[in-house]
Amino acid sequence: LSLHVALPICKVNRFSTIRVLKNIYSLHSRLIGERIEAHVYADHIDVWYAQRKIEVLPRLRGKDGHCINYRHIIDWLVRKPGAFENYRYKDDLFPTSQFRMAYDLLCSEHGSKQGNKHYLKILRLAAKESETLVNESLRFLINRSDQNDSDIVEAMVESDLRPPAVDRK
Repeated sequence: LSLHVALPICKVNRFSTIRVLKNIYSLHSRLIGERIEAHVYADHIDVWYAQRKIEVLPRLRGKDGHCINYRHIIDWLVRKPGAFENYRYKDDLFPTSQFRMAYDLLCSEHGSKQGNKHYLKILRLAAKESETLVNESLRFLINRSDQNDSDIVEAMVESDLRPPAVDRK
């Protein structure tokens, strides 16, 4: 039996986050405005909504930390792509270095506004389909192609086209 603390009910704010023990955690954007209950354990936090456990989050230590899962907020960001540019936790929305490199390339090739839109489509594809396959597709396109946009990545993922393995020389 592990000890835990049930915190008072808190409301999911307009950024799809909650504050638990001086740290920020994201929850799915469909919960914006809803009230949840957080049960804090030594190594994780159980999030309850409508008498059901809906999420298990890793517990952060200290204060002013943040745990933002792009899968929680991607639908919100796709609807409001302008919010991505100055999003406070933007660095948390690059699951791997391939995603970060792709974002930088998209912005340099298409400009900031269109680059953000392309990147958010790629991130939504990773959330809905397969982060691993999207990451492999990005790696291939970054290393082998002069074209880089969300439509090409989507076509690769939808066709289940597996990029070739990394060359080892």
